[in-house]
Amino acid sequence: MDSDTLQAFQKELTYCGHSFCRPACACAGRKAKLQCCCPECRRGSEKSDFKTNIVLKNLASLARRTRASYVNSSEEHICVAHKEAKGVFCDVENSLLCGLCSQSPEHVAHSHSPMQWAAEQCRENLLKRMDSLWNMTQEMQTSLKQETSKTLSLEEYVALRKVMIKAEYQKMHLFLCEDQHFHLDTMEREAKEIFQQLKESELRMIQQKESLKDMYRELTERCHKPDMELLQVRTESPSSQTGILLGMQKPQPVNPELTSWRFLGILDMLNSFRVHNVLTQETITHYMSLPEDVRSMMFGDDRKGTSREPQSTQSFAAWGAQTFTSGRHYWEVDVPHSLNWILGVCKDSLVSDTGITIDFEEASLLFSLRMNNHYRLSTNSPPLIQYMERPLGKIGVFLDYDNGSVSFYDADKGSLICSLVSSSFSSPLKPFLCLGSP
Repeated sequence: MDSDTLQAFQKELTYCGHSFCRPACACAGRKAKLQCCCPECRRGSEKSDFKTNIVLKNLASLARRTRASYVNSSEEHICVAHKEAKGVFCDVENSLLCGLCSQSPEHVAHSHSPMQWAAEQCRENLLKRMDSLWNMTQEMQTSLKQETSKTLSLEEYVALRKVMIKAEYQKMHLFLCEDQHFHLDTMEREAKEIFQQLKESELRMIQQKESLKDMYRELTERCHKPDMELLQVRTESPSSQTGILLGMQKPQPVNPELTSWRFLGILDMLNSFRVHNVLTQETITHYMSLPEDVRSMMFGDDRKGTSREPQSTQSFAAWGAQTFTSGRHYWEVDVPHSLNWILGVCKDSLVSDTGITIDFEEASLLFSLRMNNHYRLSTNSPPLIQYMERPLGKIGVFLDYDNGSVSFYDADKGSLICSLVSSSFSSPLKPFLCLGSP
């Protein structure tokens, strides 16, 4: 006997040899999960393709028929009408009938089968349903394991994600701190250079002023000389002072202006509060009526030299149909072709035939107006000149109503122009824009 035959022979001999009905074998195998186990001796077997024991099946069927004969002899299985045992199954009405009832007009058109055969079919159907339910149970168990695995994996990921997010914010904080230090250091160096330029400009103006005073004193002394001496000096140095005056250049004043530096990530933050179409109403007027303190600040270096008359240039104004009473809101306004403008939020504005009057109570406005040969940015609250580069494109306005602040940004550069902080806002505020003549 070769080794393969011997191994197969030993395998058959090691099997326990017990026989059971299919439901019992199926349940035992399913409970074992990994391999089939004998319900009697609990020995495992790797076999899965069990064959039907024909002899045992026939014996089981005979036993069931014998039991059925015994059961059918009881009163409940005897037909009341014909006193016969109920041995015929009606497939239509799912009921047991005696032979005579099955041939009655009520049931003769129905399909019938012997009770034993119908019972076997019922068992086969039940086994199929059991198989289907078992497969569904196994699939559900697999899905349950997957969901449980997902839950554990997600818990680990959420914990790790928290660490990653914190690390990113710490990283951004470090970047922002570095950018802040660079920004501040650069501004200080730039301001130092401007201060030095102003100091040198002041010194040049002082020196020229003294030179002019000396020349004035000299000319005054000459005016008081006797006629003969005055004429002799004139012939000796004709037009000497005039030549000096012509060769002397007037020192040009310094226009202090700090560079606008980009703030990392500021536009992404602001755009999360973006609102659209905030300026919907329009009007054209001949001038804007401003309070005296703002007008003096905007149209003159000091109040003494400032005209008290409102500007007479034609202006275009627009303001918001909606008002803000809470929250944070950001919008942008494009002012590329206008040299004079007023932008921000105000409590109210009055339109009349003669012009527009702005109620400056709780108003926060940024002004750009031409001053001689340059343009100056300034604010009304507080009344302060902003020594920054004048934006030439879109200007962003960020209203933080709850914290009482309004900030202005150069939207094209992503840089801050200025921030106006109030103690609090108590009235509804509306966006406002006024564009002056180019």
